[in-house]
Amino acid sequence: MSMSEQSSVPNTTHHFVVANTHSSNATPMTSAYPKLDFDSHDLQACVAMMQGGSKTFFAASRLLPLRVRTAAIALYAFCRVADDLVDEAAPGDTPLLVLQARLDAIYASTPYDHAEDQAMSLLVQQYKLPRHLLEALIEGFAWDAAGRSYESIEDLHAYAARVAGSVGAMMSWIMGPQSMDTLARACELGVAMQLTNIARDVGHDARIGRLYLPRRWLIEVGINPEAWLAQPTFTPAIAEVVARLLDEADRLYKKAHSGIAALPPDCRAAISAASMIYAEIGHQLRRDGMNSVDHRAVVSTTRKLMLLASAWTCVHWIRVSEQRPEPLVAILDMVQKCRDAAPLTGQKAYFPNRSMPQRVAWTLELLERRENERLNRNATHPTP
Repeated sequence: MSMSEQSSVPNTTHHFVVANTHSSNATPMTSAYPKLDFDSHDLQACVAMMQGGSKTFFAASRLLPLRVRTAAIALYAFCRVADDLVDEAAPGDTPLLVLQARLDAIYASTPYDHAEDQAMSLLVQQYKLPRHLLEALIEGFAWDAAGRSYESIEDLHAYAARVAGSVGAMMSWIMGPQSMDTLARACELGVAMQLTNIARDVGHDARIGRLYLPRRWLIEVGINPEAWLAQPTFTPAIAEVVARLLDEADRLYKKAHSGIAALPPDCRAAISAASMIYAEIGHQLRRDGMNSVDHRAVVSTTRKLMLLASAWTCVHWIRVSEQRPEPLVAILDMVQKCRDAAPLTGQKAYFPNRSMPQRVAWTLELLERRENERLNRNATHPTP
């Protein structure tokens, strides 16, 4: 469910080719350290995984600058393989232990001989990606493998924060700057996208024995979760629950929207496009009468292209919020742990998109601060 738009892609076991060949003892985050190379054979294998998987993610990624797109492809490939490893595990397999061992090797700069691990290791070294974000993602995959169900929307938020909010945070971390507000909005955008996935795939999930809709919501409309899962059928009551889930996703899309303005200017259009295309899945589902039991809502290629073009235009009008909304409870721990790692990265700061009143207020505040500093200096060191 967490990597919902998938198809079969051959496994790859090539060595990852780096852009530069330097000693592995080089210090991370310096120009001498090996960097991800978009033209390497192994990154192209990662591109194939993305093309065969999430078409929405692939379409939006084409708007990213190459410096970020390369890292996004490497991240997607590792997440995809990790999801498959847990999903396809046979009885007696220990995929979580395998993934933890692979993460240990990645963070020790001695990755396994897989294209996605080699790429991920360079990504981790180049961006100092906090490990807890990847561990949260893997924990979400484990919840899937255990067939976990969710009593409340808050429980579902916790799942979505792991399998999608963590990815949003990692993407934001890679793009920079790593402010806590921006990371929180990125997590919430990921959660919104995952709720959209769940609303779209109700029937598909039920046919493989999975139920992600909040059980409490089902009971409130008179549906017995176990009985419905045994014989999934579209009814007005199911439509009501799906609509409620889409409303919650829309609330989070709106909340996350202002965070796009705080991203680097060359990244804003891509993230805006991804948000708009995912939200459009929900709009299409509404046009389909909320029936995601019998068929799957699809956004046409033509419509996606229109939204991609729209993102280029609309992104210039997105502004950071004048208020700082409280983060979703489910993402608090994830964001707070990022705060401890942020000072280590040295990522470049970017001037966010602000409305004219915000710019005037910011300028006046800056001038006042500078004047106070001048007065304090004069008071401390008076002119003879």
